Amino acid sequence: MSEFISNSAWQPLPTHGRFDYSPITRRADYRWPNGAGLAVYIGFNIEHFAFAEGLGAKIGPVSPEPDVLNYSWREYGNRVGVWRCLELFDELALPTGAIINTALYDHCPEVIRACVARGDELIAHGHSNATRQAELSEEDERALLMSCRQRIEQESGQTPAGWLSPWISESHTTPDLLAETGYAYTLNWCHDDQPVAMQTRSGQKLWALPYPQEVNDIPMIVARQMDGKDFAQLIIDNFDEMLQQAQHQPLVMGIALHPYLVGQPYRLRHLRRALAHIAAARDGGDIWAATPGEICRHVEGLA
Repeated sequence: MSEFISNSAWQPLPTHGRFDYSPITRRADYRWPNGAGLAVYIGFNIEHFAFAEGLGAKIGPVSPEPDVLNYSWREYGNRVGVWRCLELFDELALPTGAIINTALYDHCPEVIRACVARGDELIAHGHSNATRQAELSEEDERALLMSCRQRIEQESGQTPAGWLSPWISESHTTPDLLAETGYAYTLNWCHDDQPVAMQTRSGQKLWALPYPQEVNDIPMIVARQMDGKDFAQLIIDNFDEMLQQAQHQPLVMGIALHPYLVGQPYRLRHLRRALAHIAAARDGGDIWAATPGEICRHVEGLA
């Protein structure tokens, strides 16, 4: 044991090699459009899950398949919750980045059409949230990235610039494959409050945009069993603190929402309060309410 320690104690740990360490206190200053210090976006995760197989968030104990309880709870989001959320976003004139499984085109295409009609950005999120892409070969992962991109373009007339992996599952080559298949940014990494340029094997730049794992209803409500009113207060508190911090440097705040969670009526009531608080700051000119794609294009223009 002592020999092992003496030989290895000062060896650097393995790293991803995608970006260097950079303290946020030592960054170049810039502003968002209209001089705003804080950019805020809603990542609206609209997902579809295979029936009687694969992965999925759980409201109750895992049961033998077909697990009707957990499947139907998630499906509530596509039948009811998503529409109530879109009504709320319309009332507050808030744009979203709609993070979509392409299986929705087969299951409920009218949902995606509604997002497109609102002018929302479509962000690729795999074919289904019942599978993880890290389990794929490099060839199959490349095919998945390309097929999702092509399907969104063919069905909706948008070429997606952004990607979020189902369950944020990556292989060692995912950033490389994203750049090589035409994506400009990934939402998989939650390591910063500013966009970070990632290195890829081809030399093409891939932006990592801040995606929240705290201001996110799945880990907060499902994993930590947070009440809807407390999650809404979390959004407000996070926003107010970041707005104060952003007086000195540009920051990005994402809000990750899933309609089968926040589309439940009692949670939507509290979400309404939180988003109205943000919309009031937007109306006062204090923030930039944007989509992830707009944020990516802005920082790319500064590079």
